[in-house]
Amino acid sequence: MHERIRGLCTKRTPNALLIPTATYDRPDTVAQFERTYGRKLGGNAKVLLLIGRTPSKSEITKAIASADIIVVSGGNTLKLMRRWRKLSVDRLLLRAQRRGVVLAGSSAGAICWFDYGHSDSMAYYHPEEWAYIRVRGLGVIPATCCPHVLAEGRLGHFEGMIRKRGGIGIGIDNDCAILWRGESCEVMRVRRDAQAFRVSRRRGEVRTEVIEERGGARSLESLLAP
Repeated sequence: MHERIRGLCTKRTPNALLIPTATYDRPDTVAQFERTYGRKLGGNAKVLLLIGRTPSKSEITKAIASADIIVVSGGNTLKLMRRWRKLSVDRLLLRAQRRGVVLAGSSAGAICWFDYGHSDSMAYYHPEEWAYIRVRGLGVIPATCCPHVLAEGRLGHFEGMIRKRGGIGIGIDNDCAILWRGESCEVMRVRRDAQAFRVSRRRGEVRTEVIEERGGARSLESLLAP
């Protein structure tokens, strides 16, 4: 997956930026990113740390403005979005999206690009008793995202969320990703049987369908239309 993400940037030595806010800036997350995007994939691996410190506005702006690839780690989506909005990182990321920066991430790092996400963030605050919640993201993709949809048994609850809230739901299982580019998208799989789903509500009924590859890319209109 990371090789494919790297390949989306045409620069010979791209600046790859990790924002590990959702993991509370864990050192092992940073180290893995530096190995992957630095030594293995031949980029300049940089990190923007936002937990336990408050960087200056100019530091945050410079880090995001100089990035060719931005990767967001998994973890606590609610914490991530609250911290970003407090520091205006959300606005800078939307600006990066408009200028064509490659944006990527897993779990919370996938949810953040959607209108909303199906999140287990409350488990970070109440590990003994919690429930899935709907977290508002950046709105780059007009849908609700659910990561780990089969691996963590989320599909039923996700369908209930779409039944209640409406809109289009995109469920992504482990070892699977969706590449959004321009007006089209395509499913990428590391494991052959990994799946992605489209969940929708029509006249009170929820419909769940596998997003087929269909030999390559498909239009966003066909995927996200009501």
